[in-house]
Amino acid sequence: MIEYENLRMVNEPYFEEIKKAFEKVLYSGWYILGDEVSSFEEEFAKYCGADHCLGVASGLDALTLALKAYEFDKGSEVIVPSNTYIATILAIIQNDLIPVLVEPSISTYNIDPDKIEDRISPDTKAIMVVHLYGKPVDMDPIIDLSRKYNLKIIEDCAQAHGAKYKGRNVGTLGDIGAFSFYPTKNLGALGDAGAITTNNEDIAKRIKALRNYGSNKKYVNEYVGLNSRLDEVQAAILRVKLKFLDQLISHQRKLADIYHKKLDDKKFIKPVVNEDFFDTYHIYNIRHEQRDRLRDYLLDKGIKTEIHYPIAPHNQKAMTGIISDTYPISETIHNTTLSLPISYSHSFDEIEKVVEVLNRFQ
Repeated sequence: MIEYENLRMVNEPYFEEIKKAFEKVLYSGWYILGDEVSSFEEEFAKYCGADHCLGVASGLDALTLALKAYEFDKGSEVIVPSNTYIATILAIIQNDLIPVLVEPSISTYNIDPDKIEDRISPDTKAIMVVHLYGKPVDMDPIIDLSRKYNLKIIEDCAQAHGAKYKGRNVGTLGDIGAFSFYPTKNLGALGDAGAITTNNEDIAKRIKALRNYGSNKKYVNEYVGLNSRLDEVQAAILRVKLKFLDQLISHQRKLADIYHKKLDDKKFIKPVVNEDFFDTYHIYNIRHEQRDRLRDYLLDKGIKTEIHYPIAPHNQKAMTGIISDTYPISETIHNTTLSLPISYSHSFDEIEKVVEVLNRFQ
């Protein structure tokens, strides 16, 4: 059986270093907002090319706090891609803001810059872009729109650690970058964890307080904040794994190259490749009109896959009364997309086998 992902195998190369990192935290006696968190923040900020990094409890909290930091008026609008994972939209709603969905490009699956301007209104305050699957968004036209209409740009980088757009790391292309370190991510913790990157010192100071009950000084609360702190254990683990992130990305790009070159173009729609976009392939998705039959076929042949994501956000029960429009491009993607095995635990031979089986599909 070729697993879609095996997290034990992904993390096994780091076991000894992780054990030492855990013991260091254990014996330190300091478990919240200590040296491991501050060191990881410095190291991840340097990796991304950002001035500031703030560790938080999860990727959703990173998105929520990014919006909260700007104190937009209740009912303000935030533009967001219609095919994103639900977390992006939940962060908007939880800030008493209104999500305005914009369809993605059918080729990149990222928000279509050409469709954004028509959805901007006097109430629009921000554009929340999502670097889906590890592919950077086409940012230049979106940056132009943000300047034209005085909008903030928040990057959802949950799937895109190390991805680059025209040589620049995601998380530094807009005003704020929000990262998840959920265990399946290319840079994954051993539990929930997240971070925010920014070059704005004032915003960094505000988020630093907001994540800690709105407090910069113990028992003194300046803001209505949250309890959303990256803990010392997860920070220590992330410090270990950050050293190997580029190595992991390189491996996954080589696996992706096998898919690119050998998968039958006539049978499957593959991710587009552009030299301006350095994709990290957190997810390698293909599209097929008979996706469910294809998935069953692969499982029967001993190959596990996933669907990211089976239900479009506007069709989720939780969005009843919140999102009412239809989004046909998003639905097409959600109904046809299939995620293939691609992780640090997969060998080249395994991916060759997946290709061989796929190309026999009738």
